[in-house]
Amino acid sequence: MSNKPKRVMMIDDNEIDLKINSKLINITHLFEDIIICNSAEAGLEYLRKHLQDQQQLPEFILLDIQMPDMDGFDFLEEFKRFPKSFTDTCPVAMLSSTLDFGDIQKAEANPYVIKLLKKPLLPTELAKLI
Repeated sequence: MSNKPKRVMMIDDNEIDLKINSKLINITHLFEDIIICNSAEAGLEYLRKHLQDQQQLPEFILLDIQMPDMDGFDFLEEFKRFPKSFTDTCPVAMLSSTLDFGDIQKAEANPYVIKLLKKPLLPTELAKLI
């Protein structure tokens, strides 16, 4: 039996990126289920709603950095308030189309972020993480 995460949550305000990444994940069978959120707020709302139901929670999060209203780093500020039992078992990989040095440093400094990935998402890069 594999310990590979089954459910991934993708948080991105770009519909095209969500579609492409969903297709990549489906084709490569990296995850069984995909939870799609088109904003950081929607991601947080989903997590709060399903916090008591382990079967609905993601086991991995792909998080876009640049989003309107609430960006990826704002999401992480809220994410750290969730129970440790959840945050410890749900790693976050951040996605960015621009690899801004400030973003790289900020992402690497965040204890919840395991890697900053460049868009478009490469299945081989993602497979190495999970």
